[in-house]
Amino acid sequence: MSGSAAQLYDEDFVRWTEEQSSALRDAERVGTNLPLDWENLAEEIESLGRSQRHELRSRLAVILEHLLKLEHLPAIDPRTGWMDTISRERLNIEDLLRDSPSLKNQLASMIEQLQPGVARLATASLSGYRETVETLPSPSYTEDQVIGDWFPGEDPLPASGEREGPALAEGVRAVRPD
Repeated sequence: MSGSAAQLYDEDFVRWTEEQSSALRDAERVGTNLPLDWENLAEEIESLGRSQRHELRSRLAVILEHLLKLEHLPAIDPRTGWMDTISRERLNIEDLLRDSPSLKNQLASMIEQLQPGVARLATASLSGYRETVETLPSPSYTEDQVIGDWFPGEDPLPASGEREGPALAEGVRAVRPD
C-alpha cells in the first residue's frame, strides 16, 4: 500500500474504502495477471464503508428517537435513561467521525432523512413505558442539536416549527393507564 493510501486508511476509513474499491476496478480494467476476483474484492471493500454509514444512521436514529421522547413526553422514570443513551450514542458518533471524518458531510442529510420515521418508531415504543400517545410529530432537529450537547428543555428550539421545550405538542395527548 502506498504511503498516501496508508495515511488515508488511518485518517478517513470510509474515504479509503471508496478510493480502494475504485482502484481495484481500475486495476481490473487495465488487466493485470494477478488471479484476483477484482469485482468482488471491490464490492467487499465498499461494503466496509457502507457498514460505517449504516452504523452512523443507526446511532443518529436512536438519538433522534430519544430527543423526541424527551421533548414531548411527561414520563419521569425513563428520562435519565434516555439522556444517558443519547450521551453514549453521541460519544460513539464522535469516535466514528474521528475514524471517518468524511461521514461528517453526510450528517445533515442523514438526520433529515431519518426524522419522519422516528416519530412512528418513538410512538410505537412508548407502550413499554405505559404511555399512550397519539402520533408524535416528526421532529426537525438541527445537526448541532442532535450531535451536540443539547437536550430538550434546556434552550428553546429554533423558530422553524416553533415548538416549545418539553411541553406536549398540539395533537399529542399523553394518557397514563390506571
